[in-house]
Amino acid sequence: MTEKEDKLNITVKSNNKDLYSFMKLVPTRKKRIEKASNEPITSDPINHLARRLHPERQYMIISEIKEETKTTKTFKLIPDPDSETKELAYFRAGQYLSLKVVVNDVLITRPYSIASSPTDALNGFYEITIRKESHGFLTGYIWENWKVRTKVESSGPEGFFYYEPIRDANTIVAIGGGSGVTPFRSMAKAIINGNLDAKLVLLYGSSDQHDIIYYDEFKELESQHPDKIKVVFVLSCEEVTLQGCEKGFISSEIINKYADVKDNTFFICGPQVMYDFIDKELQKLNIQNKRIRKEAYGEIKDIVKYPGFPQDKADKTFKIKVKIGNISKEIPAIATESVLVALERANLAPPSKCRSGECGFCRSLLISGNVYVSPKCDGRRAADKKFNFFHPCSSYPISNLEIDIPRDI
Repeated sequence: MTEKEDKLNITVKSNNKDLYSFMKLVPTRKKRIEKASNEPITSDPINHLARRLHPERQYMIISEIKEETKTTKTFKLIPDPDSETKELAYFRAGQYLSLKVVVNDVLITRPYSIASSPTDALNGFYEITIRKESHGFLTGYIWENWKVRTKVESSGPEGFFYYEPIRDANTIVAIGGGSGVTPFRSMAKAIINGNLDAKLVLLYGSSDQHDIIYYDEFKELESQHPDKIKVVFVLSCEEVTLQGCEKGFISSEIINKYADVKDNTFFICGPQVMYDFIDKELQKLNIQNKRIRKEAYGEIKDIVKYPGFPQDKADKTFKIKVKIGNISKEIPAIATESVLVALERANLAPPSKCRSGECGFCRSLLISGNVYVSPKCDGRRAADKKFNFFHPCSSYPISNLEIDIPRDI
């Protein structure tokens, strides 16, 4: 054997020990079963933990209300002492709660990001920050009716808009607009509290400096933890007096100035018009889709502008024959409003959470008829498309329909 051949000589060890251990696995298990107690198991710790982490409902009351801006309030929620909710479910920074609210005797749902830290949930509270919309159906009701001690019902924490270290880079570039900054407040707090091992660069766009939410809080976090938190305010108003901010919109130039576009992970949350703008700016930087995370797009405000929507149907109202649980009913449905909205108007209390075609909670069977599915929010699986299942929250009636909906839990 030559010297070169000797260096390449490889010794392969036997796997007999592993195989022998595997062969003993079943006999060992049988012996343990034979020695086990005959007493029945009275507790189920695994299912108990699952219910704590993923409750179907959480019943809370408002303990504090803070006015952030003229149009924005933060609501602190704690367990309702008169309810079965004794503790709040833990969550991952960036997730949301689907609120269940009765307005004019109609039950509706709306998702709102949790703005507080996961640690705060362990300490007994959530915070959600809500901006009043000029034509908002729910926010107007909240402004008029939500007080300290008001009861609030929600889902458990939901959504996929969170940091995953196996997938995401160590630096998060958070691009937020308006009240879309709320999940980034949660992430910032999670980083400082040690729940999230990452750095955060926040690019936060607002139309006016008086509309900036959490301004003082973000500045304090940045000054106390400069190695972990960087905040850049971007103002689009004509006259800017705030020192140290960027002017205009969150463009590719601004992103490139503060981010490593070849390595960082980008998280985006804000109004739909911002999503459409940011998509084009990120394309200019050739950022891979696998490094871009987006919060659920939300219910489309103006569906007729999307390609493929039949314009001749825009002003029409159709009929939907609905089977939901043991209930069968025929209801009207406007072509430019989602099937989910039609179901809510008819007070059928349909299941829903994200209202963006993402979570699949409202998944229903389309027995007959045609719907236009939002190209921005089509979260259906291939099998669902094949077998005629659809998401009412992201589908619009363009003919008379017959549908079968699972009853909410």
